[in-house]
Amino acid sequence: MTDRTARPRPPMARIKRHTLRTDDGHRIAFAVAGSDTGIPIVVLHGGPGSGTNRSVLDLFDLNRFRVVMIDQRGAGASRPTGSLRRNNTGCLTDDIEAVRKRLGIDRWGVLGGSWGAALALAYAGSHPQAVRGVVLRGMFLTSAREVDGLFLASRGRAPREWQALVKAARCTHRQRLFDACATILLHSCSHAAQRAVALAWSRYEYAVLMSAHRRRRTRATRHKPAAVRRQIAMYQVQSHYLLHRCWLGEPRLLSLARRAALAGVPIAAAHGTRDPVCPVINVERLARAVPQARIERVNAGHLGSEPTLRDAVKRAIESLWS
Repeated sequence: MTDRTARPRPPMARIKRHTLRTDDGHRIAFAVAGSDTGIPIVVLHGGPGSGTNRSVLDLFDLNRFRVVMIDQRGAGASRPTGSLRRNNTGCLTDDIEAVRKRLGIDRWGVLGGSWGAALALAYAGSHPQAVRGVVLRGMFLTSAREVDGLFLASRGRAPREWQALVKAARCTHRQRLFDACATILLHSCSHAAQRAVALAWSRYEYAVLMSAHRRRRTRATRHKPAAVRRQIAMYQVQSHYLLHRCWLGEPRLLSLARRAALAGVPIAAAHGTRDPVCPVINVERLARAVPQARIERVNAGHLGSEPTLRDAVKRAIESLWS
């Protein structure tokens, strides 16, 4: 039986924070928790642009693991906040390698959820010699199909929030909703317009995610200036990446997954069958590209906080790194 009781969060003193300064002006924030002699694992957050959620530590026995959490360029505690300069997938994989070398780690496991899952495969395919295994949760394939699915096909899951986003983006053609949002976030000189789109996007996205749950939860809306600035920055980074298909696209991403697997990197994935953002067909496509991948489908949505999905991720971690 799987223990459903989350392990206590480690005291703040056990989380060591670091900064990596890059040659191109970024300061990459990363934190390390757990045993100095434990199995090293790097955690890659979603978004793009979301920043690390420390609750990921609940997945690990910190007496056995050394967990490294990286805030990607422009995200979380990394600086400059929301910067798009020299911010692309190739730069992110270089940053991950730089952190590994900075910490003196020979090979490490990689855990990624949603966009972090795509980045995990991109990194493993580019640097298989540095990777001892990959665990994926809620696989995002960086395809136009998925972006269209969120901004158009999912509107029936949250019609009121979708209409509010259309209004905030001043969108006249619903098929172009994402482009309208990105244009305001990336090019508008009006902070008020950017604020309206970021808040409406956040409410719509959250409503779509919650549509996979029988008991829908509400979320308190924060309008403090600092919180709004962070939200605008997050969606600016996300828009920047999605406009460029994350410099990957599905064919290339699956090719990188095959390259990692052929180099001997084991891959395990946990995916919710009710995921409204990254459909479960994504892991079917991964399975066709990498038949040796270990895939578990569970009755859950997209969020890593869901007990059923969280337990599946724990099982994947144990299967690769026990």
